[in-house]
Amino acid sequence: MNYQKTIKKPVEFEGVGIHTGEKVLVRFKPADPDTGVNFVRLDLRGKPSIPANANSIAYRMRRTSLKREGAEVHTVEHLMAALNGMGIDNLIIEINGPEVPGGDGSSLTFVQLLKEAGIVTQKLPKKIFEVKSPIAVSEEDVTLVALPCDDGLTISYTLDYNIPSVGSQYFSVRVNEDSFERELAPARTFCLNSEVEELQKQGLGKGASYENTLVISDKGVVNNDLRFPDEFVRHKILDLLGDLYLVNAALKAHVVANKSGHPTNMKLVKKILEEIRRRESEQSSRNETSLGIREIQKILPHRYPFLLIDRVIELDGYKRAVGIKNVTYNEAFFQGHFPGQPIMPGVLIFEALTQLAGVLLLRKMENVGKTAVLLSIDKARIRKTVVPGDQLILEAVAGKVKSRTGQVNARAKVDGKVVAEAQVRCMLVDT
Repeated sequence: MNYQKTIKKPVEFEGVGIHTGEKVLVRFKPADPDTGVNFVRLDLRGKPSIPANANSIAYRMRRTSLKREGAEVHTVEHLMAALNGMGIDNLIIEINGPEVPGGDGSSLTFVQLLKEAGIVTQKLPKKIFEVKSPIAVSEEDVTLVALPCDDGLTISYTLDYNIPSVGSQYFSVRVNEDSFERELAPARTFCLNSEVEELQKQGLGKGASYENTLVISDKGVVNNDLRFPDEFVRHKILDLLGDLYLVNAALKAHVVANKSGHPTNMKLVKKILEEIRRRESEQSSRNETSLGIREIQKILPHRYPFLLIDRVIELDGYKRAVGIKNVTYNEAFFQGHFPGQPIMPGVLIFEALTQLAGVLLLRKMENVGKTAVLLSIDKARIRKTVVPGDQLILEAVAGKVKSRTGQVNARAKVDGKVVAEAQVRCMLVDT
């Protein structure tokens, strides 16, 4: 079984962003299993965190950028490619500027840093998505398709520039840690000599130089030498590998690309996620009908005495959940809440309903590593008191669910009679 990985110790690197030209320090730190990769903007108020996943994609010219609530981090693709190639799942990336330093324009700097930090295996299994039928996107003469593959990830790419010094290039590689470091990581970013002036007018390439960007003229590479005869197509595979990392699952697929760039790569990422969600929904409806306390604790951060769900007894996909809470005289809250005539606090009934709402919202793969934090309770009603010996039957039905928030209609019953009900709204927060 493949297990998740992080790094053993913090490491840092300072350099200049290729597009912004700003000098930036980036620090890599170990992270817990199932937390994913998160950028932390140290230079911004509140030190906002930006998760490296498809929900954070910000469409920017000539680079892959991530955004969350106004905070952005740019040109992450070469770093993401290194994490993908080296099999890193969980990482905290502290950065004091808007763009990841470019290094030499390849992934080599990041590979060296990760190896210096030491890669360690964690106790939870890696998330893997196996492509079982073709998933394709296309736009004019650009095509990108993920095909079934018996083992691991293979990427095949065809590049075709109408420039004599580049021409048509093809490369295919089965991606693993060794092949990535040897065949892909050294391949540097590039642009055409004819594009330089226009890119600079658009405010890009402020930190670009002949040392971190291959500039291509009709006669060849300007003021530099190629590391591979086909370095250009290898770098396009590197970019694609970085973008595919935002699926947040190791792919078992053969990805075939023709002239694909970041916009098309992101379309494929979105389609793969749609297929993941479809399968999750089918699997949930078909097999998973209940959750024990251990499964609940894997989803919720709450623990005794504040975990208020004993079991989830019914699941209908991601639409509805039913749980139980056995109310006993030994509950900690009864010691001070009407101890002579114990009554369960109404706020704790609503807390139990909110926790069940969290279970319903957080079971999806896209929400792994998040916490459901209560935003609001509307239309709240207490209908009857709850006392020791009662069994609360909790029900949560999903309403409007977005990438960052979820609304759930919830109610609690005792002996078939409604004792409390409310409309609960939660924010899904990265942990």
